[in-house]
Amino acid sequence: MLVLLPPSEGKASAGRGAPLRTESLSLPGLTAAREAVLGELVELCSGDPDQNLKAREVLGLSEGLRGEVAKNAVLRTAGTRPAGEIYTGVLYDALGLASLDTAAKRRAARSLLVFSGLWGAVRVTDRIPPYRCSMGVKLPGLGALGAYWRTPMASVLPEVAGDGLVLDLRSAAYAAAWKPKGEVAARTATVRVLHSQVVDGVEKRSVVSHFNKATKGRIVRRLLTDGAGPKDPAELVEALRDLGFVVEAEPPAKAGKAWALDVVVTEVH
Repeated sequence: MLVLLPPSEGKASAGRGAPLRTESLSLPGLTAAREAVLGELVELCSGDPDQNLKAREVLGLSEGLRGEVAKNAVLRTAGTRPAGEIYTGVLYDALGLASLDTAAKRRAARSLLVFSGLWGAVRVTDRIPPYRCSMGVKLPGLGALGAYWRTPMASVLPEVAGDGLVLDLRSAAYAAAWKPKGEVAARTATVRVLHSQVVDGVEKRSVVSHFNKATKGRIVRRLLTDGAGPKDPAELVEALRDLGFVVEAEPPAKAGKAWALDVVVTEVH
């Protein structure tokens, strides 16, 4: 099983280990593309105050986040830590990688892949520094990162996906960097979390962003701790139901299309 995750805007404040070595990251087929993005980002964020303003505009950062530009300027020399420790947002809080038992941590290292505007995609064990660069950024030289990553991802990700289930939990911006096709798509499942509530006797469903992320984190944690190993979307549906989730799903109408799963919840927390 390969689980595709978005990163988080929230990140650990500082790395503690040796500086970044892009050649040591997983998915070495992405190294050249990573170096290109890294080089432009560092150059963009280095320099005088006027350059700082330009960098904030490109990265979509407010005045209060100007410190993020300074972090980007020293990415090549900053300390690193495992990506699973760098990302600290809602999904990762619910996933709780640090509190997993040894067996579940091994499963996480094998199966989790975090997409990133800067790195393309990394394993949770890859050592990276904290940074700020979303997939929605358009760098002056490379253009929109979602489009930039499509070519290198298309050459690397099908092999990484292997012949098993692909559980795609990415947000739309990160899904733009790689869309499973053909037989890989046929064994891919996307998940939407819906909040169900009855108002005046009528059920209403909505997507609640915070709880959507938290529920996806819980789903991954339960799969890892249970040791579930679904081989295709149909087995995933049964595995999630066995774990107590309410799942609605139908096979795709056309061959080569991903399954779309709705996980329905009644409590938001």
